[in-house]
Amino acid sequence: MIFDVSHKTHYRYTHPVIQSQHLIHMSPRPVARQTIRNHSLIVEPAPALRYDGVDALGNTVLILDIERPHKELVIHARTTIETHPAADIDPLSTTPWDDLDAHFQRGANGLPLDVILYRCASRLTTATREIADYARVSFTPGRPVLDAAIALSNRIFAEFKFDNTATDLSTPISVVLRERRGVCQDFAHLALACLRAMRVPARYVSGYILTHPPPGQPRLQGADASHAWISVWSPEFGWTDLDPTNGIVVSDEHITIAYGRDYDDISPISGVLLGGGDHDVSVGVDVIPIE
Repeated sequence: MIFDVSHKTHYRYTHPVIQSQHLIHMSPRPVARQTIRNHSLIVEPAPALRYDGVDALGNTVLILDIERPHKELVIHARTTIETHPAADIDPLSTTPWDDLDAHFQRGANGLPLDVILYRCASRLTTATREIADYARVSFTPGRPVLDAAIALSNRIFAEFKFDNTATDLSTPISVVLRERRGVCQDFAHLALACLRAMRVPARYVSGYILTHPPPGQPRLQGADASHAWISVWSPEFGWTDLDPTNGIVVSDEHITIAYGRDYDDISPISGVLLGGGDHDVSVGVDVIPIE
């Protein structure tokens, strides 16, 4: 599939911002199942310094230094991207999750560093005893790791309600587990905490998903949103992306932007301001299939 993606963020401040610096994760990451045909990122007002680079996790990043006083900031990313179906996998043929330690020890080179990184808890994915108990329902002894991970993802989809009023970025995953509601970021963080409690390597993925309007209704401009899901590692297939919000294995309707330990690593826009007072922000996202 081929998509045109538009992601526009507009900040409005009550007082002038004298200077600001920002770290931007809004450029798609080159991955095996997608091809970037075109990408641009426009910033208004124009920054005095703009650095395009790659962060420690291999994601494309943009660093901005804006020195012109301003009461509005617009960051608009536009991308044309081609996606391909994920490679076929056989979850039942993967190594049992409780044999991963022994598998790593038998390997000639041990566990790759980029896998070890995603096996450890992060600030937003530290498991409680209740989260570990929730994970064990799917991670029974001897169960193949991808089969268990898919079962966990499907349970979160079936047992939790999507509710964009129930949580915010400060809501702990323990509350998400107790209340059984949240948004895609919450479900991804909960799944990661469960997997890491079982010592299974898993990472947070940010991006977009094609949404479908109700039958007979037109697509609303700007009504799409950023999305989050997870990627789970197995010795047989490497990284496999799972979407616990929708209970599916990720395919060609998902567009990957970045990988991280959790949302903190790859938030779309972060930074520091001098001045500005209060602010409000509007975000418009469109994911349009063009072929």
